[in-house]
Formats: sequence, structure tokens, C-alpha cells
Amino acid sequence: MAEQPVAKARRGRPRQAEVARLAGVSQTTVSLVLSGNKQGIALHPDTRARVLEAARQLGYAPDPAARRLAAARNDLLGVFSFTATFPTDVAHSYYPILVGVEQEAVARGYDLVLFTGSSAAPGRGGGGAAELNRVRLADGCLFLGRHVPADPLRRLVEQGYPAVHIGRRDELEGLAWVGADYAAATAEVVRRLAALGHRRMVLVCESDQALASVDRERGFRAALGEGELARASDAGPGPVVRVADPAAEITASWVRARLAEGVTAFVAEETDTCAAWRALVAAVDAAGLTAPADLSLALLGAPPADLAGRTEPTGFDVPKAELGAAAVRTLTALLTEGGADCSPLVPCAFRSGHTAGPPPPAP
Repeated sequence: MAEQPVAKARRGRPRQAEVARLAGVSQTTVSLVLSGNKQGIALHPDTRARVLEAARQLGYAPDPAARRLAAARNDLLGVFSFTATFPTDVAHSYYPILVGVEQEAVARGYDLVLFTGSSAAPGRGGGGAAELNRVRLADGCLFLGRHVPADPLRRLVEQGYPAVHIGRRDELEGLAWVGADYAAATAEVVRRLAALGHRRMVLVCESDQALASVDRERGFRAALGEGELARASDAGPGPVVRVADPAAEITASWVRARLAEGVTAFVAEETDTCAAWRALVAAVDAAGLTAPADLSLALLGAPPADLAGRTEPTGFDVPKAELGAAAVRTLTALLTEGGADCSPLVPCAFRSGHTAGPPPPAP
């Protein structure tokens, strides 16, 4: 093989034209060799060797953007968070979900691009049609948030853009979603409390009517409708309390009033802020009561990081990392198979905790 000129030092990414000059061949030949000659065109072994040696000398690597454009895809998955800042703090309730997303994306050969509702141009509200259209930079996108702008997201789906929401969103026709089975997990918590002897329970929810709350309430009411619980729940005030301002409405006097009515177990839901659980715990403390000696407490989800040092609450754990991974699997199935026939619900594991016990003896 003829001696090749020594490659000169250069700055920036080497191009195929430079490889062609160094190897003494056409750029078309370089492209054929470096792409694996999928067309099966006859090339002399020496020609192929010269191209590969020139590429090695120059440090040539294929431009991933160009390759992806040629394949009409980016191998990028978007993650859009409907929050002011992307939830990467380990204390944030979404953080484990993002860990699951990242791990599954890496395992499947995808990179991630992150979008937030606050990354729009100044003066524009987050989450509008223009902001959501930015996700088209990616092949498909995962959406994360308790409250979403339904109309812009619906338009994306109607236009055939692959999208998956992490959390139930079946009110938007055609939108794929993956969520935790809150209804079944909540019903299990109620049954466990009933097995301890509780007959009167109250569920404290935030008043925003998010679907995660709706599912928890559905499971709570379904379990209350079973056996002796059904008869007990018919007496007294309703078993579900929705509060707009938990800190102001769930107070020590409120807890004592419910106890006087015969309630022995209090249940709250996990949300982004865990406002209902925070208010309930603070009210019990302010009333000078403890769980499970004076009453039982249960949390439908995990406590926020700043309350993790307290007694572990009875309830269930949301498999957040698995939710993220399942969402990626669903999205990649949409991209490669047109969809997958699998359940969108991920089961939650009961957590026995230490805040629930038999109801105290009647005075």
C-alpha cells in the first residue's frame, strides 16, 4: 500500500472529506466504507484499508446527529415536567421516577433531553402549545406532572406524536400512560386497618381532584363498602374530607372532633407537597396525641424527605423507579412497535410501618 501523507494537526471534528483526501479516494468511497458498505458495492481490500487507516489517523468518528437525521430519528427521549424547575433534587417526590427513566433509557440505547414548563421564552406561560411543541426535538416524550394542559397535549397526540404520561390520564383519548395502582393499594390499607379493629376511618385529600387522588378515594370507598365497614361508614359524617388549605383546616380541634364522633383511623394521600399528611401529623402533635396509642394514621404513599425521620407511617410504597422504567418501555414500544399490549398499572407494596394499631378502648 502506498505511503500516505501524515495527517496534520487540526481542531474540531474531522470530516469525511478530510478522510477522503488523506486516503486518496472519493468522499463517496469513504461514506461506503465507514457505513459498513450496506449496499454491497465491490471495493478493493486495499481501498478499504486506506480509508480505515486515514480515519484512524484523523480520529474520525461518525457524526451522531447526521446519522440520526438520515434515519429520521434522534434516539432521544424527551421528559417534560410541568413544574417550575426540573425535579432533580433527591428529596423531590419525582426524583426516583427520573432515576428509573434514566436507567431504562440507557439500557435501551436512548439519550434524554429534559424540558420544563419554565423553559419557555420570557413572558409566555409554561405548558402552552408552543412550549409543548418543543418536545418534537425528541423522537417521543414522557410527561410528568399532577396537572397538565390538556388541550396542547391532546393536539400533540392527535398529530401522532408518541407521548406517554407518567400517571393516569385516561381522560385524554389516545394518550398512553403508566401509573401506580392507587385504588388497589388504598383498598389494601383500609382492609389492614379493618383487620386491626377499626370501623370508622376518614380520608383527608387535597381538593384539586387530580386523578391520583380520585383513584385513592375510589379504593378507599370500595373497601369501606365491604362487610362491617359498610355499616359503620353509614353513620356519622362522610368518610372523605377534601381540604383546600390543609394547614388551616386540619387542626388539633378538628382531630379531637373526629375522635369524638368515633373515628379511630386517619388516612392521608401523598402528593407533590404532602400538604394533607403534613397538616394531619401537625394536628395530631398539637392535640397532644400519639399514633398508634391514641389513634391510627396511614399514608397512601411515602412521606416527604423532611419528615422521613419520624415514625415510619403505615401505608404503601409507590414503585417510582419502576414507574419511570415502565414509562420508557411503553414509549419505546410506541416508537418501534406501534404500541404494546400490557397493563399500564404498576402494583404498590403495602408498608406495615408503625403508626397503626388496634383502636384504643372506648372511654
